[in-house]
Amino acid sequence: MNLSRREFLNVMASASVAGMALGRYADADAATAEQGLYDLPRFGNVSLLHMTDCHAQLKPIYFREPSVNLGIGSMRGQLPHLVGEQLLKAAGIPAGGPLSHAYTCLDFEKAARRYGKVGGFAHLATLVKRMKASRPGALLLDGGDTWQGSATSLWTNAQDMVDACKLLGVDVMTGHWEFTYGMDRVMEIVQKDFKDKIDFVAQNVKTNDFGDPVFKPYTLRNINGVPVAIIGQAFPYTPIANPRYMVADWGFGIQDENLQKMVDEARGKGAQLVVVLSHNGMDVDLKMASRVRGVDVIFGGHTHDGVPVAIPVKNAGGTTLVTNAGSNGKFLAVMDFDVKDGKMADFRYRLLPVFANQLAPDAEMQALIDRVRAPYEAKLSEKLAVTDGLLFRRGNFNGSWDQLICDALMDTQGAEIAFSPGFRWGTTLLPGDTITRELMMDQLAITYPYATLTEMSGATIKTVLEDVADNLFNPDPYYQQGGDMVRVGGLSYAMNPGAAMGQRISDMRLRGKLIEADKTYKVAGWAPVAESAKTAPGVKPVWEHVEAWLKSQGGRVKPRHINTPSLTGMQGNPGMTA
Repeated sequence: MNLSRREFLNVMASASVAGMALGRYADADAATAEQGLYDLPRFGNVSLLHMTDCHAQLKPIYFREPSVNLGIGSMRGQLPHLVGEQLLKAAGIPAGGPLSHAYTCLDFEKAARRYGKVGGFAHLATLVKRMKASRPGALLLDGGDTWQGSATSLWTNAQDMVDACKLLGVDVMTGHWEFTYGMDRVMEIVQKDFKDKIDFVAQNVKTNDFGDPVFKPYTLRNINGVPVAIIGQAFPYTPIANPRYMVADWGFGIQDENLQKMVDEARGKGAQLVVVLSHNGMDVDLKMASRVRGVDVIFGGHTHDGVPVAIPVKNAGGTTLVTNAGSNGKFLAVMDFDVKDGKMADFRYRLLPVFANQLAPDAEMQALIDRVRAPYEAKLSEKLAVTDGLLFRRGNFNGSWDQLICDALMDTQGAEIAFSPGFRWGTTLLPGDTITRELMMDQLAITYPYATLTEMSGATIKTVLEDVADNLFNPDPYYQQGGDMVRVGGLSYAMNPGAAMGQRISDMRLRGKLIEADKTYKVAGWAPVAESAKTAPGVKPVWEHVEAWLKSQGGRVKPRHINTPSLTGMQGNPGMTA
């Protein structure tokens, strides 16, 4: 049973997030904990709110945090690569309460049933209004991955999320999955829907022909007399992680040198506070913070890390704070700055979980949600099956949702092996929940959804796994191009994430027999980045295969046996729960 508001705040009374023992950064927010989760006293003269990676979730959901988030090399044991009890210890959060549930997967099913669902734009809107009312001039920053991740965002060509973000009061935005709607649609929204309402900023997106900026690199806002620059950093590897043809005329990249120019330019125009709204991923942001001078804080996204503290990074110009605000509308970050004598003197930071049963839904936002969903409600709510096990997708390796997709693709296409992309988005279902079409589509709703069936040699299969592993576990964050490890069905394998490139994957087996390098295997997959895939004979979107499989299960889906690799060299890594 969900807790009442009074019971919830009684639990909260003993929960605090420790400040950082770093001189002027010490006791950043612990003093506010006993005031209640959402009663944050105003501090300083500039406030910024941050959300990221909501993946088009307009309604409250369950969302399980990862049990595996491995840090390799210098990142071992460092945030964001701490999970479970190790994360709670680092952040000074007591186990067993609502904050423990928000930030970790510990006792997830029991805690989810106790504390209820999270997120939902109507509940988020209530919190945003509350924070803006108590912080005059506060801006809401959206880190991207906002227009993709649900059936209605796909079916409305992102219009539901565009309208919801305008009503929510988003002030500045950058992007990633937004670009998978194609260049024309993105520019239509930016130039028409967002005109004079939302600044879409990205210093690292330029035309391929002349190198001209596609979007404004930054916006300069005056907050309570303080000039504040917000520089956009879109996902730098969009043409690699997603289909290049969708952004054929645009170039991306990290572009540190241009970012430094933008920082210097903004400072030259009088900016006293400079922030970067980033979709790099947190490891990339931490490295970038060490290389670029003059940035006060990076509000990060992409890797879905719900990190309850701001991490200070030293560089040649001083210190840059790095944050990451989770995903799926589950959190709202609140950062208050005291800007004195033309520079940041102090700050307070809180990453607030959005508990849907503790925040009354905003009536205006709820009306919008009801209106945009109405034409699709019958289709969304169709029951496909009931799950007997927990279904989740989050972590470096297979989740149970990923396993279900792999199992469905192998069964419906007669494949021996299945690959499913290492996507981090996708909602969670508790045992006994009904899998509706909407909840299935939460895992599959993309603009290049085509299912594939390919013959691959054993050598090619190993190459694929090695390439993705290096993408994830390369010790240099600038070579990590997004996503988690490809999810694998049918094939078992061993992995040493800390090994050299090309040497991480071993002991690949199919039904107990070693994979042969020169033998051919039938491999199912989906989400191909090649444009030709959508016109292949007999091609179907992945959801047709998964829906047919769900309907064939006799009304109930048994708990999935999750096919995770056998890991070596990772003993005692604090990025894994016991």
